[in-house]
Amino acid sequence: MDGDLDRAEVLISALEHFSYCPRQCGLIHLEQTFDENIYTIRGQLSHERVDAGEVEVTAGIRVERAIPLWSDRLGVRGKADVVEFRQDGPYPIEYKVGPPRGRHADVQLCAQALCLEDMLAVPVSRGAIFHVATRRRREVEFSDSLRARTMSLIEATRRMLVSQVLPPPVNDARCQRCSLAESCLPDVVADRVRLAQVDKQSFEPAVEEASAP
Repeated sequence: MDGDLDRAEVLISALEHFSYCPRQCGLIHLEQTFDENIYTIRGQLSHERVDAGEVEVTAGIRVERAIPLWSDRLGVRGKADVVEFRQDGPYPIEYKVGPPRGRHADVQLCAQALCLEDMLAVPVSRGAIFHVATRRRREVEFSDSLRARTMSLIEATRRMLVSQVLPPPVNDARCQRCSLAESCLPDVVADRVRLAQVDKQSFEPAVEEASAP
């Protein structure tokens, strides 16, 4: 099993999914399930320029888009939406369209920073989440605690990928805006009593009504 864990590669994008909801991560990265909603469509539209991979210089800072990232040490790979190459080091920026979902995106951004550090052999101390709806950045400091959480989630995601076991549903407020709700069926799967009843009924023979005299 240790050898399998060493070989299993983790996508950087999977870390935010796992942090937010392990089952959502499993549906996407184990079962390749992906359904559209208004937030995913907006996300695709907002990333059109980012995905073009353009390079520009703004106020003396080189800005690169859609940069491939990887770390052989961590066994992760992915892509940075934007990286500003400043005098004090690279500054990754992750674009987000939907409403903020806590600090789950910070883990994804931190993983990008760890990759940049390994690739360029330079420290990366800060980055930002750019919220398209408000057109504002929220700066993220890559503290020791965030780095430790990111490393822990990399390993947790890797264990899920190796085990090929879909995590159970959470069935809480997170499900309301999830594009995978219809595939996940959290209210059905999480309700063990209801599920057991359905399972029992499926094996009971149908009772025919007595014919009228």
